[in-house]
Amino acid sequence: MTQPSDGTAATGVPTCYRHPGRETWIRCQRCDKPICPDCMRDAAVGFQCPDCIKEGAKGTRQNRAMYGGERSADPRLTTFVLIGINAVIWLAITATGGNNSRLAQLFALAPTGICGSESSPSQYYPGVASQQVCEGATGGDGVWRAGFADGSWWQLVTAAFTHVEVWHVAMNMLALFVLGPALEGIIGRARFLAVYLVSALGSSVLVVFLAGADSSTVGASGAIFGLLGALLVVARKARLNMQGLVQNLGLAVAITVFGWRMISWQGHLGGIVTGALAAAIIAYAPRSSRSVVQWAGLALLAVVLLVLAFVRDGMLG
Repeated sequence: MTQPSDGTAATGVPTCYRHPGRETWIRCQRCDKPICPDCMRDAAVGFQCPDCIKEGAKGTRQNRAMYGGERSADPRLTTFVLIGINAVIWLAITATGGNNSRLAQLFALAPTGICGSESSPSQYYPGVASQQVCEGATGGDGVWRAGFADGSWWQLVTAAFTHVEVWHVAMNMLALFVLGPALEGIIGRARFLAVYLVSALGSSVLVVFLAGADSSTVGASGAIFGLLGALLVVARKARLNMQGLVQNLGLAVAITVFGWRMISWQGHLGGIVTGALAAAIIAYAPRSSRSVVQWAGLALLAVVLLVLAFVRDGMLG
């Protein structure tokens, strides 16, 4: 007995288009082909055949960010977490003495150790370059506060989460609130966090190289400048409108130039350059091996920065 070409048995009962020997009255909601129980696939309404399910999957946009990785369901979440960390540390510093807080002294980035005054913690003895001299030549008032060169390596990262003045933390967190979700929406959560952290590291490394020996640097502005540099790179790669970003860059440069006596221009410069490099690694990685190249490139960038910082101060011999 022959099978009719329209998927109907000689008896007039429809048969499955994939299994001609199976009679069925169920049809695909999309193409109307008869399907047996083995070929029925749950759909939003009724059932669909395997071919229509496969075709629909091809046309469905994957939940991928522009340059790989998962698209963030809420691009503000990571920014809110970072703001929360900065706020908690600022509150802890405020509660323990503000400028005189031991926590601030521990977290701030000092390229070399600083000789401070025990009687007045916010005062320093400039030019004193060793703990022995600090404690012996200041009439017993000197207290040595270890810097990066003394082994306080954590300061490369903690300085980016440390603020003392309320205006400082408020301005930086406002800038983070504006720039953070925009970048995370483009590159995804994991890559956004990587750019933020490596930008903070790059900012600190340039401070170690170029800031004065008696300096002490705090603030998230280096990492935030890194976000700005990253946004400029990915926006240019994607040919997005860059007018607002260029205006923000001009404002940031103006603030840095005119406020250089109070602002770490070294940190700003290190942050924006590192952020741009990190974004270039993400945006220009080849599609064929995108994730591998991106993460290997970001890891290599972080390692190079760390090696430069440690070699600069002789920690690697």
